[in-house]
Amino acid sequence: MMAEQTVYKPGLDGVIAAETGISYLDVEAEEIVIRGYELIELAEKKQYLDLVHLLLQGSLPKDSDRASLQKELKQEYSLPPKFFRLFEQLPKKTHPMDALRTGISALSGYDERLNERNEEENLKKAMLLLAKIPNIVANSYHILHGQKPVKPKQDLPYSDNFLYMITGKKPTAREAAIFDQSLMVYSEHEMPNSTFAARVIASTNADIYGALTGAVASLKGNLHGGANEAVMYMLLEGETIEGFRYLLYKKLKNKEKVMGFGHRVYMKKMDPRAALMKEALRELAEEKGRMDLFEMCEAGETLIREEKGLYPNLDYYAAPVYYLLGIPIELYTPIFYASRTLGLCAHIFEQHSNNKLFRPRVHYTGPRGLHP
Repeated sequence: MMAEQTVYKPGLDGVIAAETGISYLDVEAEEIVIRGYELIELAEKKQYLDLVHLLLQGSLPKDSDRASLQKELKQEYSLPPKFFRLFEQLPKKTHPMDALRTGISALSGYDERLNERNEEENLKKAMLLLAKIPNIVANSYHILHGQKPVKPKQDLPYSDNFLYMITGKKPTAREAAIFDQSLMVYSEHEMPNSTFAARVIASTNADIYGALTGAVASLKGNLHGGANEAVMYMLLEGETIEGFRYLLYKKLKNKEKVMGFGHRVYMKKMDPRAALMKEALRELAEEKGRMDLFEMCEAGETLIREEKGLYPNLDYYAAPVYYLLGIPIELYTPIFYASRTLGLCAHIFEQHSNNKLFRPRVHYTGPRGLHP
């Protein structure tokens, strides 16, 4: 009997790993489909809370649904008493993504119904996590930097409160809208590494906290979520348009990877999410008198396209947007994760509802026939 034939695809490139009704990247049509809707259109016309209802409950909310959703999240903004002591014990050099990973894992210990997997319980857990993770992101950073935690404001909408806890300042309507839009475009993106990691963990029938903790570890890597931080450090190092162009030329000459460009899926076209954030950056730059930063980004975009045929991904324009919003660079990736918690929860729900344990095979390249 012949052995079953398998094909080795490094990085699982092009391999279909799951059937899903959540999202799909249609590269040719330049669309990111979210439960039948186009993500960019949603980001232009709706709010992050609308996506919460759409991804977790399958439909866009009515006004009454949105109000109820906002009320439920506000009730869960706060963290358990003494929870912040956890971050006080961590070394001060701890990266916020590592603090976030620790925080989500620790939060599971407070869930008395941790091992319940039914639809109602999963939804409750997702809402709790969506409410508390922004608090963990913002205040683990403050504590690690010797600052006092910033308490959530119950009178602020979800995204406004998240930005407030980070900066300590109530955002303007425009700042809050742009930040909310950034959360939307980061919220879900089919099957990147972190989503795959979460589904693989969930397929063992692990709890939602465990799956999300694994996803944090995945998203920290600079080939995935960490790229937005690297982009901002690169822009700051360049300082000026000419300085940035020189820096990029040097990286290309040395065959270094230029962060913020290229994408496993968007090979020949610009990431539509990047185009949306580019316009958001233009707005913020005009408002804050920082058109030099926008022009620097445009110059870099042109250079890399002409030299390498690569286009910006979301991280390239999200990074300077966050910089102009006054967000510390170390928090760019945790914010990415906080927004992506939504998509991750939707995928974990789907995995639990129609589960098959992930157990792939290998392409063996080692020796055979050895004897001791």
